[in-house]
Amino acid sequence: MANKLRNTASLGWIVAAASFGFAIVQLDVTVVNVALSRIGTSLAAGTAALQWVVDGYTVSFAVLLLSAGALADQLGTRRAYLLGFALFAVASAACGLASGAAALVAARAAQGAAAAVLVPASLAVLNRACDGDTARRAHAVGIWTAAGGVSIAAGPIVGGLLLAALDWRSIFLVNLPVCALGALLTARHAPADQPQREHSGFDLLGQLSSTAGLTGLTVAIISAPRWPSVRATVLTAAALAIIGAAVFVITEARATRPMLPLGFFRRPAFAAAIVFGVLCNLTYYGVMFVLSLYLQQAHGYSALRAGAAYLPLTATFIVSNLLSAPVTLRCGAAVVMSAGAAIAALGFALLSGLSGDSPYARMLPAFALIPFGMGIAVPAMTASVLASVERRWGGTVSGALNAARQAGGALGVAVFGALGAGGSAAIVHGLRSAAGISVGLLLAAAGIAGAWVRGADT
Repeated sequence: MANKLRNTASLGWIVAAASFGFAIVQLDVTVVNVALSRIGTSLAAGTAALQWVVDGYTVSFAVLLLSAGALADQLGTRRAYLLGFALFAVASAACGLASGAAALVAARAAQGAAAAVLVPASLAVLNRACDGDTARRAHAVGIWTAAGGVSIAAGPIVGGLLLAALDWRSIFLVNLPVCALGALLTARHAPADQPQREHSGFDLLGQLSSTAGLTGLTVAIISAPRWPSVRATVLTAAALAIIGAAVFVITEARATRPMLPLGFFRRPAFAAAIVFGVLCNLTYYGVMFVLSLYLQQAHGYSALRAGAAYLPLTATFIVSNLLSAPVTLRCGAAVVMSAGAAIAALGFALLSGLSGDSPYARMLPAFALIPFGMGIAVPAMTASVLASVERRWGGTVSGALNAARQAGGALGVAVFGALGAGGSAAIVHGLRSAAGISVGLLLAAAGIAGAWVRGADT
């Protein structure tokens, strides 16, 4: 009994350490948004530069996730995670001390690269600590997911409080003590481990081609709404994405020790999780982007009031993330993923019926159904993909899943954002269209999970 209590306490500290890394990465996705006006004034930065203050982090994070996941497996998960904290702290300090817009954008890109190291390593540390215990892994992943969800929603609120007390540099410098605490918890409680793939070598062509392909895809997605003024940029980025993807597939198919074995995609649970993750992020982030425009431009909400309007989503996400583990253990990942996608689809169906003068109260049922469905489905999806491959590939599959999800989110914002371009009437039409498309995509996701994940060991 004493050993069991010690093991449980130790796992609790490891889950806390892993959650710190995921939380700080998610926080920095949104915390900067409320500070953009002050940054622009302080650094004499124009709109384009401010956009890259946001996108520099997002693009770097998205395109390096797969490579960073492989790095975690080759260095050892604990060592890679500590490295991620160190890099994130240094990059955050560089952001806080930036003397110009170009320096800030470069530091934000470095921050995104460090985030790409932290996320797959955090999940791999957590997975290793659970040691194949299905129940422990399900509960731990639920807490880890909830920590990220709370942080991304709290970003604007935390940023507003810091700006009220200090200046814009504080939103970056506050990361330093958080990184120090996360690294301390990891060093004290996460067991040291040897590299999981110490003899695999370095797949340079695979690393370069995956980075080039994901960079091209992400830049093309971000630039697409400004077509045709940036036609050359979109076409060049799209060509880079296609060439990078082709070279990656050919390289990995022929490599004796590939960075990401393509055979994983023949495993139903792995393939289903990748597709499911893309569709969830595409629909959620795409619709939430248009919904923000709807609240502020069609209803005249201030930025602070619009942020507060999302609080019911945050609260429901926390509850559903924590409920996911016991429900998944009882019903299985396939059932939970399918049911969660169907529940979220119902929520989007309610949004598709909104008009320009719909009261806020009419949105609340959707604000409960969407996060509840996705909140129970995403931890089940994550646990499913971790269970679908050997533990030594934990960092790699975590990187692949999160890279796919980031790409899906960027695609959703670009495509659904284009649907809402224009005045208030166009935004209302765009929201209704985006929500209706999301219903179909999530029902497809529910079918994929039911057909492909059935019988997976989660």
